[in-house]
Amino acid sequence: MHKRVLLMYISYNSGHHRCSIAIERALKRLDPEIEVLNINGFNYTNPILERVINRTYMVVIKRKPQVWDYLYDNPKVFKKVQALRDFMHNMNFEKLKNLIHDFKPDVIACTQAFPCGMIADLKTRDTSIKSKLFGILTDYYPHSYWLHLAVDYFVVPAKESKEKLISGGMPAEKINISGIPIDPKFGDKVDSKIVKLELGLDLDKPVVLVMGGGQGYGPIRDIINRLNSSVLDFQVVAICGINARLFKWINSSRRKFNKKIVPLQFVENVNELMEISDLIITKPGGLTTAEALSKGLPMIVVHPIPGQETKNTQFLVAIGAAEQVDDMALVGVKAEELLKDVEKLKKMRQAALTQGHSDSALDVAKLILKQPSITDF
Repeated sequence: MHKRVLLMYISYNSGHHRCSIAIERALKRLDPEIEVLNINGFNYTNPILERVINRTYMVVIKRKPQVWDYLYDNPKVFKKVQALRDFMHNMNFEKLKNLIHDFKPDVIACTQAFPCGMIADLKTRDTSIKSKLFGILTDYYPHSYWLHLAVDYFVVPAKESKEKLISGGMPAEKINISGIPIDPKFGDKVDSKIVKLELGLDLDKPVVLVMGGGQGYGPIRDIINRLNSSVLDFQVVAICGINARLFKWINSSRRKFNKKIVPLQFVENVNELMEISDLIITKPGGLTTAEALSKGLPMIVVHPIPGQETKNTQFLVAIGAAEQVDDMALVGVKAEELLKDVEKLKKMRQAALTQGHSDSALDVAKLILKQPSITDF
Protein backbone atom coordinates (compact mmCIF):
# COMPACT_ATOMS: atom_id res chain seq x y z
CA MET A 1 0.00 0.00 0.00
CA HIS A 2 1.38 3.38 -1.03
CA LYS A 3 1.82 6.14 1.50
CA ARG A 4 -0.41 9.19 1.80
CA VAL A 5 1.21 12.57 2.43
CA LEU A 6 -0.53 15.83 3.27
CA LEU A 7 1.55 18.91 2.40
CA MET A 8 0.55 22.31 3.80
CA TYR A 9 1.88 25.77 2.93
CA ILE A 10 0.46 29.30 2.94
CA SER A 11 0.19 31.87 0.10
CA TYR A 12 0.25 30.96 -3.59
CA ASN A 13 3.43 31.86 -5.54
CA SER A 14 5.38 32.06 -2.27
CA GLY A 15 8.56 30.31 -1.16
CA HIS A 16 6.45 28.10 1.12
CA HIS A 17 4.39 27.06 -1.90
CA ARG A 18 7.44 26.37 -4.08
CA CYS A 19 8.94 24.30 -1.29
CA SER A 20 5.81 22.14 -0.97
CA ILE A 21 5.75 21.65 -4.75
CA ALA A 22 9.42 20.61 -4.66
CA ILE A 23 8.69 17.99 -1.99
CA GLU A 24 5.66 16.71 -3.93
CA ARG A 25 7.77 16.33 -7.08
CA ALA A 26 10.50 14.55 -5.15
CA LEU A 27 8.00 12.16 -3.55
CA LYS A 28 6.51 11.32 -6.96
CA ARG A 29 9.95 10.86 -8.48
CA LEU A 30 10.72 8.25 -5.81
CA ASP A 31 7.24 6.70 -5.72
CA PRO A 32 5.02 7.55 -8.72
CA GLU A 33 2.01 5.90 -7.05
CA ILE A 34 2.18 7.89 -3.81
CA GLU A 35 -0.95 9.86 -2.84
CA VAL A 36 -0.17 13.51 -2.15
CA LEU A 37 -2.58 16.25 -1.12
CA ASN A 38 -0.90 19.67 -1.36
CA ILE A 39 -3.02 22.50 0.06
CA ASN A 40 -2.81 26.12 1.13
CA GLY A 41 -3.48 25.62 4.84
CA PHE A 42 -4.54 29.21 5.51
CA ASN A 43 -6.82 29.42 2.49
CA TYR A 44 -8.36 26.05 3.35
CA THR A 45 -9.27 27.10 6.89
CA ASN A 46 -9.77 30.88 6.58
CA PRO A 47 -10.01 32.02 2.93
CA ILE A 48 -11.32 35.52 3.65
CA LEU A 49 -8.91 36.15 6.52
CA GLU A 50 -6.04 34.93 4.34
CA ARG A 51 -6.75 37.62 1.73
CA VAL A 52 -6.98 40.31 4.40
CA ILE A 53 -3.74 39.27 6.12
CA ASN A 54 -1.81 38.91 2.85
CA ARG A 55 -2.84 42.40 1.73
CA THR A 56 -2.04 43.86 5.14
CA TYR A 57 1.36 42.18 5.15
CA MET A 58 2.26 43.58 1.71
CA VAL A 59 1.18 47.09 2.73
CA VAL A 60 3.22 46.92 5.95
CA ILE A 61 6.31 45.58 4.14
CA LYS A 62 6.16 48.31 1.48
CA ARG A 63 5.18 51.29 3.62
CA LYS A 64 6.19 50.52 7.21
CA PRO A 65 8.90 47.82 7.18
CA GLN A 66 10.06 48.92 10.64
CA VAL A 67 6.70 47.73 12.01
CA TRP A 68 7.30 44.21 10.68
CA ASP A 69 10.84 44.35 12.03
CA TYR A 70 9.39 44.99 15.51
CA LEU A 71 6.73 42.29 15.22
CA TYR A 72 8.94 39.54 13.79
CA ASP A 73 9.95 36.95 16.40
CA ASN A 74 9.45 39.44 19.23
CA PRO A 75 8.98 37.49 22.52
CA LYS A 76 6.59 40.17 23.86
CA VAL A 77 4.45 40.00 20.72
CA PHE A 78 4.60 36.19 20.76
CA LYS A 79 3.12 36.12 24.28
CA LYS A 80 0.46 38.72 23.52
CA VAL A 81 -0.87 36.90 20.45
CA GLN A 82 -0.98 33.49 22.13
CA ALA A 83 -4.67 33.88 23.00
CA LEU A 84 -5.45 34.88 19.40
CA ARG A 85 -3.54 31.87 18.06
CA ASP A 86 -5.42 29.55 20.43
CA PHE A 87 -8.72 31.05 19.28
CA MET A 88 -7.88 30.58 15.59
CA HIS A 89 -6.67 27.04 16.17
CA ASN A 90 -9.87 26.16 18.03
CA MET A 91 -11.93 27.66 15.23
CA ASN A 92 -10.09 25.55 12.63
CA PHE A 93 -9.82 22.24 14.48
CA GLU A 94 -13.04 20.67 13.22
CA LYS A 95 -12.27 21.37 9.58
CA LEU A 96 -8.69 20.07 9.90
CA LYS A 97 -9.79 17.05 11.89
CA ASN A 98 -12.26 16.07 9.15
CA LEU A 99 -9.57 16.57 6.49
CA ILE A 100 -7.10 14.32 8.32
CA HIS A 101 -9.63 11.61 9.16
CA ASP A 102 -10.90 11.57 5.55
CA PHE A 103 -7.48 11.56 3.81
CA LYS A 104 -5.69 9.50 6.49
CA PRO A 105 -2.16 10.82 5.81
CA ASP A 106 0.81 8.85 7.08
CA VAL A 107 2.79 12.10 7.17
CA ILE A 108 1.78 15.76 7.36
CA ALA A 109 4.57 18.10 6.22
CA CYS A 110 4.19 21.86 6.70
CA THR A 111 6.45 24.39 5.00
CA GLN A 112 5.20 27.30 7.12
CA ALA A 113 4.79 27.71 10.87
CA PHE A 114 1.07 28.63 10.91
CA PRO A 115 -0.32 25.32 9.58
CA CYS A 116 2.42 23.43 11.47
CA GLY A 117 1.27 25.00 14.74
CA MET A 118 -2.38 24.21 14.01
CA ILE A 119 -1.64 20.55 13.29
CA ALA A 120 0.68 20.28 16.31
CA ASP A 121 -2.03 21.61 18.63
CA LEU A 122 -4.62 19.35 17.01
CA LYS A 123 -2.38 16.28 17.49
CA THR A 124 -1.94 17.20 21.14
CA ARG A 125 -5.69 17.35 21.70
CA ASP A 126 -6.77 14.49 19.46
CA THR A 127 -4.60 11.46 20.21
CA SER A 128 -6.40 9.44 17.53
CA ILE A 129 -4.31 11.32 14.92
CA LYS A 130 -1.21 9.16 14.38
CA SER A 131 0.24 10.98 11.35
CA LYS A 132 3.87 12.02 11.72
CA LEU A 133 4.26 15.81 11.62
CA PHE A 134 7.17 17.46 9.79
CA GLY A 135 8.05 21.14 10.21
CA ILE A 136 10.06 22.20 7.15
CA LEU A 137 11.87 25.53 7.42
CA THR A 138 12.18 27.76 4.36
CA ASP A 139 14.45 30.37 5.99
CA TYR A 140 17.81 30.01 7.72
CA TYR A 141 16.77 31.02 11.23
CA PRO A 142 13.61 29.60 12.83
CA HIS A 143 11.31 31.91 14.79
CA SER A 144 9.38 31.13 17.96
CA TYR A 145 6.18 30.07 16.16
CA TRP A 146 7.91 26.86 15.02
CA LEU A 147 8.53 25.66 18.56
CA HIS A 148 6.14 22.83 19.43
CA LEU A 149 7.00 19.48 20.99
CA ALA A 150 4.23 17.73 19.00
CA VAL A 151 6.31 18.20 15.82
CA ASP A 152 7.93 14.81 15.14
CA TYR A 153 10.69 16.04 12.81
CA PHE A 154 12.13 19.39 11.84
CA VAL A 155 13.91 19.79 8.51
CA VAL A 156 16.33 22.74 8.64
CA PRO A 157 18.79 24.35 6.20
CA ALA A 158 21.96 24.53 8.31
CA LYS A 159 23.59 23.76 11.66
CA GLU A 160 22.84 27.33 12.79
CA SER A 161 19.11 26.63 12.29
CA LYS A 162 19.41 23.43 14.32
CA GLU A 163 21.21 25.20 17.15
CA LYS A 164 18.49 27.85 17.28
CA LEU A 165 15.75 25.21 17.60
CA ILE A 166 17.70 23.37 20.30
CA SER A 167 18.10 26.63 22.24
CA GLY A 168 14.31 26.95 22.02
CA GLY A 169 13.85 23.58 23.72
CA MET A 170 13.48 21.24 20.74
CA PRO A 171 15.22 17.83 21.07
CA ALA A 172 18.31 17.52 18.85
CA GLU A 173 17.26 14.04 17.63
CA LYS A 174 14.15 15.53 16.03
CA ILE A 175 16.13 17.92 13.82
CA ASN A 176 17.48 16.99 10.37
CA ILE A 177 19.84 19.24 8.41
CA SER A 178 18.81 18.69 4.79
CA GLY A 179 18.81 22.20 3.32
CA ILE A 180 15.72 24.07 2.19
CA PRO A 181 13.82 21.70 -0.14
CA ILE A 182 14.14 22.92 -3.72
CA ASP A 183 12.93 21.37 -6.96
CA PRO A 184 14.79 18.09 -7.68
CA LYS A 185 15.69 19.38 -11.15
CA PHE A 186 18.34 21.62 -9.53
CA GLY A 187 20.38 18.44 -9.29
CA ASP A 188 19.97 17.65 -12.99
CA LYS A 189 22.58 18.44 -15.64
CA VAL A 190 22.06 21.54 -17.80
CA ASP A 191 23.55 22.33 -21.21
CA SER A 192 24.49 25.98 -20.69
CA LYS A 193 25.26 26.59 -24.35
CA ILE A 194 21.77 25.56 -25.47
CA VAL A 195 20.08 27.67 -22.78
CA LYS A 196 22.11 30.76 -23.71
CA LEU A 197 21.41 30.37 -27.41
CA GLU A 198 17.66 29.95 -26.79
CA LEU A 199 17.68 33.25 -24.88
CA GLY A 200 19.70 35.00 -27.58
CA LEU A 201 22.66 35.54 -25.26
CA ASP A 202 26.31 35.87 -26.23
CA LEU A 203 28.19 32.70 -25.25
CA ASP A 204 31.33 34.60 -24.22
CA LYS A 205 29.94 37.41 -22.06
CA PRO A 206 29.15 37.17 -18.33
CA VAL A 207 25.49 36.89 -17.34
CA VAL A 208 23.94 38.72 -14.38
CA LEU A 209 20.62 37.30 -13.22
CA VAL A 210 18.16 39.68 -11.53
CA MET A 211 15.27 38.24 -9.51
CA GLY A 212 12.54 39.45 -7.16
CA GLY A 213 10.87 36.15 -6.34
CA GLY A 214 7.60 34.92 -7.85
CA GLN A 215 5.98 38.30 -7.17
CA GLY A 216 8.68 40.25 -9.05
CA TYR A 217 8.97 42.34 -5.89
CA GLY A 218 11.79 44.72 -5.02
CA PRO A 219 13.79 47.51 -6.74
CA ILE A 220 14.29 45.61 -10.00
CA ARG A 221 13.71 48.64 -12.24
CA ASP A 222 16.36 50.58 -10.33
CA ILE A 223 18.77 47.62 -10.50
CA ILE A 224 18.29 47.34 -14.28
CA ASN A 225 19.01 51.03 -14.76
CA ARG A 226 22.15 50.83 -12.59
CA LEU A 227 23.45 47.76 -14.41
CA ASN A 228 22.72 49.35 -17.78
CA SER A 229 24.95 52.31 -16.82
CA SER A 230 27.94 50.07 -16.12
CA VAL A 231 30.89 50.34 -18.50
CA LEU A 232 31.72 46.64 -18.04
CA ASP A 233 30.55 44.40 -20.88
CA PHE A 234 28.01 41.87 -19.55
CA GLN A 235 24.41 40.84 -20.23
CA VAL A 236 21.37 40.66 -17.97
CA VAL A 237 18.48 38.23 -17.53
CA ALA A 238 15.64 39.70 -15.44
CA ILE A 239 12.91 37.45 -14.02
CA CYS A 240 9.80 39.55 -13.43
CA GLY A 241 7.56 36.83 -11.99
CA ILE A 242 3.90 37.86 -12.02
CA ASN A 243 4.83 41.57 -12.15
CA ALA A 244 3.37 42.31 -15.59
CA ARG A 245 4.09 46.05 -15.34
CA LEU A 246 7.80 45.43 -14.77
CA PHE A 247 7.99 42.96 -17.67
CA LYS A 248 6.27 45.45 -20.00
CA TRP A 249 8.62 48.27 -18.96
CA ILE A 250 11.79 46.23 -19.63
CA ASN A 251 10.43 44.94 -22.94
CA SER A 252 9.45 48.40 -24.16
CA SER A 253 12.80 49.90 -23.05
CA ARG A 254 15.09 47.29 -24.60
CA ARG A 255 16.05 49.42 -27.60
CA LYS A 256 17.22 52.19 -25.28
CA PHE A 257 19.43 49.92 -23.18
CA ASN A 258 23.19 49.83 -23.75
CA LYS A 259 23.31 46.17 -22.75
CA LYS A 260 21.44 43.07 -23.81
CA ILE A 261 18.71 42.73 -21.19
CA VAL A 262 16.34 39.77 -21.48
CA PRO A 263 13.09 40.04 -19.47
CA LEU A 264 11.21 36.89 -18.52
CA GLN A 265 7.87 36.44 -16.79
CA PHE A 266 7.03 33.62 -14.37
CA VAL A 267 9.37 30.79 -15.41
CA GLU A 268 9.78 27.11 -14.62
CA ASN A 269 13.48 26.86 -15.55
CA VAL A 270 15.15 28.92 -12.82
CA ASN A 271 17.61 26.02 -12.47
CA GLU A 272 18.79 26.59 -16.06
CA LEU A 273 18.95 30.37 -15.67
CA MET A 274 21.06 30.05 -12.53
CA GLU A 275 23.32 27.52 -14.27
CA ILE A 276 24.22 30.02 -17.04
CA SER A 277 24.68 32.99 -14.69
CA ASP A 278 27.89 34.33 -13.17
CA LEU A 279 26.18 36.45 -10.53
CA ILE A 280 22.69 36.98 -9.15
CA ILE A 281 21.18 40.16 -7.70
CA THR A 282 18.15 39.32 -5.61
CA LYS A 283 16.10 39.74 -2.50
CA PRO A 284 17.16 37.05 -0.01
CA GLY A 285 14.07 34.88 0.09
CA GLY A 286 14.79 31.42 1.48
CA LEU A 287 13.93 29.43 -1.66
CA THR A 288 15.73 31.70 -4.10
CA THR A 289 18.90 31.75 -2.03
CA ALA A 290 18.78 27.98 -1.46
CA GLU A 291 18.51 27.51 -5.23
CA ALA A 292 21.46 29.85 -5.80
CA LEU A 293 23.56 28.03 -3.19
CA SER A 294 22.85 24.70 -4.89
CA LYS A 295 24.25 26.12 -8.14
CA GLY A 296 27.26 27.76 -6.48
CA LEU A 297 25.98 31.13 -7.69
CA PRO A 298 27.49 34.22 -5.95
CA MET A 299 24.87 36.69 -4.70
CA ILE A 300 24.40 40.41 -4.30
CA VAL A 301 21.59 40.82 -1.79
CA VAL A 302 19.38 43.93 -1.88
CA HIS A 303 16.42 45.25 0.13
CA PRO A 304 15.89 42.34 2.55
CA ILE A 305 12.49 42.35 4.23
CA PRO A 306 12.99 42.98 7.96
CA GLY A 307 12.77 39.77 9.92
CA GLN A 308 13.23 36.57 7.96
CA GLU A 309 15.12 38.08 4.99
CA THR A 310 17.41 40.12 7.24
CA LYS A 311 18.30 36.89 9.07
CA ASN A 312 18.85 35.11 5.74
CA THR A 313 21.18 37.91 4.65
CA GLN A 314 23.24 37.64 7.83
CA PHE A 315 23.66 33.92 7.23
CA LEU A 316 24.62 34.28 3.54
CA VAL A 317 27.12 37.08 4.18
CA ALA A 318 28.62 35.18 7.14
CA ILE A 319 29.34 32.07 5.05
CA GLY A 320 30.89 34.19 2.28
CA ALA A 321 28.35 33.38 -0.46
CA ALA A 322 26.81 36.86 -0.70
CA GLU A 323 27.46 40.55 -0.34
CA GLN A 324 24.82 43.04 0.74
CA VAL A 325 24.22 46.37 -1.00
CA ASP A 326 21.92 48.81 0.79
CA ASP A 327 22.46 51.83 -1.48
CA MET A 328 20.93 51.14 -4.89
CA ALA A 329 23.29 53.69 -6.43
CA LEU A 330 26.14 51.24 -5.72
CA VAL A 331 24.59 48.04 -7.05
CA GLY A 332 26.13 48.44 -10.51
CA VAL A 333 29.50 49.27 -8.97
CA LYS A 334 29.38 46.15 -6.80
CA ALA A 335 28.41 43.95 -9.78
CA GLU A 336 31.36 45.36 -11.75
CA GLU A 337 33.72 44.83 -8.83
CA LEU A 338 32.76 41.17 -8.41
CA LEU A 339 32.75 40.32 -12.13
CA LYS A 340 36.26 41.78 -12.45
CA ASP A 341 37.58 39.93 -9.38
CA VAL A 342 37.80 36.34 -10.63
CA GLU A 343 39.38 35.04 -7.40
CA LYS A 344 36.70 36.55 -5.19
CA LEU A 345 33.91 35.14 -7.36
CA LYS A 346 35.57 31.73 -7.18
CA LYS A 347 35.69 31.88 -3.37
CA MET A 348 32.04 32.93 -3.24
CA ARG A 349 31.09 30.02 -5.52
CA GLN A 350 32.93 27.56 -3.30
CA ALA A 351 31.32 29.03 -0.17
CA ALA A 352 27.88 28.71 -1.77
CA LEU A 353 28.45 25.10 -2.80
CA THR A 354 29.47 24.10 0.75
CA GLN A 355 25.95 25.08 1.89
CA GLY A 356 24.14 24.04 -1.28
CA HIS A 357 21.78 21.07 -1.16
CA SER A 358 20.60 20.31 -4.70
CA ASP A 359 19.07 17.02 -3.51
CA SER A 360 17.36 18.57 -0.47
CA ALA A 361 13.79 17.75 -1.58
CA LEU A 362 14.78 14.17 -2.42
CA ASP A 363 16.43 13.78 0.99
CA VAL A 364 13.26 15.04 2.70
CA ALA A 365 11.13 12.76 0.52
CA LYS A 366 13.25 9.76 1.56
CA LEU A 367 12.82 10.69 5.21
CA ILE A 368 9.05 10.97 4.73
CA LEU A 369 8.87 7.61 2.95
CA LYS A 370 10.74 5.94 5.83
CA GLN A 371 7.95 6.82 8.26
CA PRO A 372 5.54 4.03 9.28
CA SER A 373 2.06 3.92 7.81
CA ILE A 374 -0.72 4.83 10.24
CA THR A 375 -2.07 1.29 9.73
CA ASP A 376 1.08 0.08 11.53
CA PHE A 377 0.06 1.73 14.79
